[in-house]
Amino acid sequence: MGANAVTTVPVYTAGEVLTAADLNITNSGIPVFASTVERDAAFGGTGEKTLAEGQFAYLETGNVTQYYDGAAWQSVGVSPGLVLVKTQTIGSAVASVTITDAFNATYDAYKVVISGGSGTGAPQLNLTFGATTTGYYYGVIYNNFSTSVGAVGGSNVASMNLFGTATANGIAFNADIVNPFLAKETQVVSQVWYDATNTGQARGYVSGTTSYTAFTLTCSTGTLTGGTIRIYGYANS
Repeated sequence: MGANAVTTVPVYTAGEVLTAADLNITNSGIPVFASTVERDAAFGGTGEKTLAEGQFAYLETGNVTQYYDGAAWQSVGVSPGLVLVKTQTIGSAVASVTITDAFNATYDAYKVVISGGSGTGAPQLNLTFGATTTGYYYGVIYNNFSTSVGAVGGSNVASMNLFGTATANGIAFNADIVNPFLAKETQVVSQVWYDATNTGQARGYVSGTTSYTAFTLTCSTGTLTGGTIRIYGYANS
C-alpha cells in the first residue's frame, strides 16, 4: 500500500484523545485504499463509519476516485452503462413475487437477474407486467444435454413462460426487458433453463402500449425461497 493508504475510516467519540495517526487519517481528505477489498472492509466495523450515500474513496488499484450512491460504488467522471435500480429479496416458500417500482422514465431498457435461492417442484417462472392479464406472446427454443432440440410457445396468453426454472440448487433467471415504461409494446429476451435437463433462449412481447412500473413472477408449480432479484437500467446516453 502507498503512504496515504488506510484500512479503516474511524468514527471518534466525544472526549476521545486523538493520536497523530488518527489526525493523519482525518487530514488526508478522501480516504485512500489499496483496493476494493480494503475499501469494503473499512466501513461498518467497531469504531468505523457506516457506509452511506455520499461517501468518497480513492483506489490505488486503477487510480480511480469513487463515490457511494446508496446502493453501489460508482467511479467519478464515468457514467456507468448499467445502473442498479432496485434490489429485492424473495420471501420464504412463496408461489409468486411482485417487484414494484422496477421501471421508470430514466431508462428504456432493463436487465433482470435472480441469483441464489431455491425452488421446490422445479417450477418454471411465468412473467406478467402490471395488471395486464392477456396479450402475451412468446417462444422458447431449447436443447437438452443429449443435443436434441425442442420448442414451446404461447400466443395471446395470460403470461410469458420464458424464464427457466428453480431447483434446490438455485434459481436461473437472466433477462433483458425493452420498453416496459414507454407506451409501446414491451419486449423480452432471456437465457433460459427451460427445465431440469434443457437450456436455451426465449423471446416474447406483450401486445399493447401500456406503461408498466412493476412485474410479477409466478411459479408454474411449487414455490420459491430466498434469492435476490436485481433490476439494472441500461443508460440511455
